[in-house]
Amino acid sequence: SSDVCSSDLMTPEMVDKARSNAREGGYKNVDFRLGELEHLPVADHSVDVLISNCVINLTPDKAAVFNDAFRVLKSKGRFAVSDIVLLKELPEAVKQSVAAYVGCLSGAIMKDAYLETISAAGFEGVRIVDEAAFPLDCMANDPTAQTIGSTLSLTPKELEDVANAVRSIKVVGEKP
Repeated sequence: SSDVCSSDLMTPEMVDKARSNAREGGYKNVDFRLGELEHLPVADHSVDVLISNCVINLTPDKAAVFNDAFRVLKSKGRFAVSDIVLLKELPEAVKQSVAAYVGCLSGAIMKDAYLETISAAGFEGVRIVDEAAFPLDCMANDPTAQTIGSTLSLTPKELEDVANAVRSIKVVGEKP
């Protein structure tokens, strides 16, 4: 059994640290590899479980990510993804903001489109197991949201509209 963690955001030093921690913890069924989400550095049909924590959102080609996840998973292989999606489109200024990109906002797509992308890759049993709104008070205290608001001169109403558009979801599915 082999679990793989791969991310465009990991550095070689982070992978080395993860490997060291796994060795020290005696974990033998975990493998950390540096790679791209759209081109996972593993063989076809070789992985039991894929997990991702809010990084697919940062890739421009989410279909390529889920297609490659489908490629590497064994039959009956599973995935669990936590990510940011939208209930309505963000203002163009927010989408273009570097601060929004860092905060996982500008790469977010509509929730239905996100789920359809997963299903189109061939996954079955795709379902949201948890969904949470970003309360306005959390965004008001979040440094990234504050940067977006001040940099883009968003009014309190516009900031509230952004908060109401953003959701954190946890999605699971299986390769047939």
